[in-house]
Amino acid sequence: MAVDYTTRDGMAVLTLNNPPVNGLGHATRAGIVAGLDRANADPDVVAIVFTGAGKAFSGGADITEFNTPKATQEPTLGTVIKAVEASAKPVVAAIHSVAMGGGLELALGAHYRIAAPGAQIALPEVKLGLLPGAGGTQRLPRAVGLETALNMIVSGAPVMSEKLAGTGLFDEIAQGDLLDAALAFARKIAQKGGTHPLLRKREIEHANAAGFIQFARNSVAAVAKHYPAPHKCIDAVEAGVKHGFDKGLAFERECFMALVQTPESRALRHAFFGERAASKIPDVPAGTPVRKIEKVAVIGAGTMGGGIAMNFANAGLPVTLLETKQEALDRGLATIRKNYEASVKKGKLSAELLEKRMALIRATLAWDDLKDADLVIEAVFEELGVKEQVFRQLDEVAKPGAILASNTSTLDLNRIASITKRPQDVVGMHFFSPANVMKLLEVVRGRETAKDVLATVMQVAKTIRKTAVVSGVCDGFIGNRMIEQYLRQALFMLEEGAQPAQIDRAIEKFGFAMGPFRMSDLAGNDIGWAIRKRRYREQPEMHYSKIADRLCEAGRFGQKTGGGWYDYQAGDRTAKPSAVVDEMIVAYSKEIGVARRKIADEEIVERLVFALVNEGAKILEEGIASKASDIDMVYLTGYGFPLWRGGPMLYADTVGLYNVERTIRRYAAQPNGDAWQIAPRIVELAAQGRGFN
Repeated sequence: MAVDYTTRDGMAVLTLNNPPVNGLGHATRAGIVAGLDRANADPDVVAIVFTGAGKAFSGGADITEFNTPKATQEPTLGTVIKAVEASAKPVVAAIHSVAMGGGLELALGAHYRIAAPGAQIALPEVKLGLLPGAGGTQRLPRAVGLETALNMIVSGAPVMSEKLAGTGLFDEIAQGDLLDAALAFARKIAQKGGTHPLLRKREIEHANAAGFIQFARNSVAAVAKHYPAPHKCIDAVEAGVKHGFDKGLAFERECFMALVQTPESRALRHAFFGERAASKIPDVPAGTPVRKIEKVAVIGAGTMGGGIAMNFANAGLPVTLLETKQEALDRGLATIRKNYEASVKKGKLSAELLEKRMALIRATLAWDDLKDADLVIEAVFEELGVKEQVFRQLDEVAKPGAILASNTSTLDLNRIASITKRPQDVVGMHFFSPANVMKLLEVVRGRETAKDVLATVMQVAKTIRKTAVVSGVCDGFIGNRMIEQYLRQALFMLEEGAQPAQIDRAIEKFGFAMGPFRMSDLAGNDIGWAIRKRRYREQPEMHYSKIADRLCEAGRFGQKTGGGWYDYQAGDRTAKPSAVVDEMIVAYSKEIGVARRKIADEEIVERLVFALVNEGAKILEEGIASKASDIDMVYLTGYGFPLWRGGPMLYADTVGLYNVERTIRRYAAQPNGDAWQIAPRIVELAAQGRGFN
C-alpha cells in the first residue's frame, strides 16, 4: 500500500509509504484522498494525522512517473490538497527528515503542521527550471512571510525546520517522538473544536512588499540571466500579493505549464535524470554484490594524485600515498595541506577537520605498504611504458581481490590490464583536474573488468561525491575523444581567419565556462602537443592544423610559462591577447596558402559544438557510451558545457538532427572539410525525425 491507514485513540494516521522518499505518485495521491474520505466517514475518528514512513515525510513528485500519463492522472496533487483543506476533521501534518517540493506543498495544505528538529524544508523546483505547481508560491509566503518565502522559492535551497520555528509554517516543533507529539496535538485541537484558518485565508504581510519584490528581481537578474524560472517564481509570488490567493494560484499554474515547455527546464530535468541514469549500467543489475572498500592507496603524489587522495580523506577513508622520492612526497603533502588551508581561510573547513583529514593520509616510499589496500589508484605520468611498469609491480604487491585502477585519460586500459595476472580486477578511474574539485569521474570498463568491480567503483564514486559515467575503452574515452575534435575545429578556424580571442569569446557567449584556447593555456599546451605527436605516428592520415605545434615549438605552453595562446603576467591568470601569437597565426595562413576570411560567431559555435555532437554519435554507435545522457553528463560535469543547454547531445536534439546533419554537410564541403566524417547515427536518426534522447 502506498498509504497505510491506522487509528490510534480516535485519530486516523495516514502514513505515506512509497520508498525511498515517499514520492507523491498516483497511488500515493489516491491513497491520501481515500484515507481522508475514510476518516471523515468514521464517527469514531475526531482528527487526522499524516506523516511519512522511513527516512522522509515526502520528497515531492515521484520521479519514476515523470513524462508518463500517471503524473497528471487524477487525483493530481492540487486535487489532493483541496481534499485536505476541505476535511471536516482537523488534519495535522507530522513532518520529519525531508519535506520538499510537492511534499511541502501537501503539508502547507494541512490545517496544522508539527515538525521534528532537523527536517529539511524546501521548494527545489527552480533547480529543474520550474516553479512550485501546487500552491507553493502562494501558501509559503502566507506561512513564513514574503522575504523568507521568496528566498526559499528562488534559491530552492533547504532550510532546517528549527530555523522556521516561530513562523506560521509550524504550530509546534516536536520534542521526543514526532507521531506521539502530533497525536497529542491533534487530540487537543479536536477537543477544542473548530479548525485552524487555512493558509489560503491568510494575508501576505510585509512592510514594503513592492520594494522587496523589486529588490528580488534585481538580485535574480544579476545571477540567473539564462534561467527563466527564478523570474517566474517572483512573478507568481507577486500575483498572490497583488491579486489574492485564488488569482495567484491560477497564475502559478499558468507559469508552471509555460516553464515545462522551455528548453532551459528541459535541459535541467535532463541533467537531473541523466545523473541518476548514469549510475545504471545495462548489464550490471542493481543488486550486484560489491567489494568492501575500507583502505585506499594512491600511487603518485603530484597534482592529480594528491587531489585524488583528498577525495577519500574528505569521505573519512584512510589513504596511503606512494611516491618514489621523498622530495616528491613532501611536495605532494605540502600541496594537499595548502589546499585544505585555503578551505579553512574561506570558512569552508575547520582547523580541527583539516588535521583530521591530513591524519588520514599516510605517506610512504615503500610498495609493501600497499598490500592491505582494497582499492589502489595509480596517478603517474601519462605514458604507457610508465603505467605498465607500475601495474607489474602492483600485481606483485596488491592483495587478492583488490581493485587496481588507472587514472589514465587516453591510454588503452586493456593493454594495462593485460600486464597483470588479474585483468578482471582492473578498471579505469579517470579523475578530472583539480581532482578534489571536479565532479566528473569517468569509469573505464576494460574488456575483462568484472561486474562487481564496476558496481563497487560506482558505489565508491557516490561515497566521494562524484558523478560517475561508464565508458568503454577507446583513445580518450568519452570526454577527451570528443574534445580532440572540438580542438581540431578551433585550430582550423585559426588558420582560416579567426583569432583565439574571437573563438573563445563566441563559445563563452554560447555558455561554455572557458573557450578552447583559454582552456588549453590553463591545462598546458604541451599536453595537446604530446597527443598530436602520437597521432602523427599512429594515425598519419588524420589531418591537423600545425599552428599549435608552432606555438609549442616557441615554448609557449600556457599559464605555466607566462605565455601560450595569450600573454600572462606573473601572479595574474588574466588572458591578454598576444600580438606575437596573432602575427604567428597570420604568417602560418600565408605560408600554407590560405586566404584568411571573416568567420562569424555563429559558424564558430556550430563547428565547435557539432564537432562534439558528431564524435558523440560515433561513441554511441560503437557502444563506448551506453546512452546519450551519459555523454551529456560528462560534458556538464567535466568540460563546462552550459547547464541550461543540457549537454551537447540534448542541444543537438533541441536544434533538431535534420538541421545538425545539414550544417555538418555544409562545413564538410568547405576547406578542412575532411575532418567532418558524419556519424551514420546522425543520418539515421535525422531521417526518422528522432533525436538522441
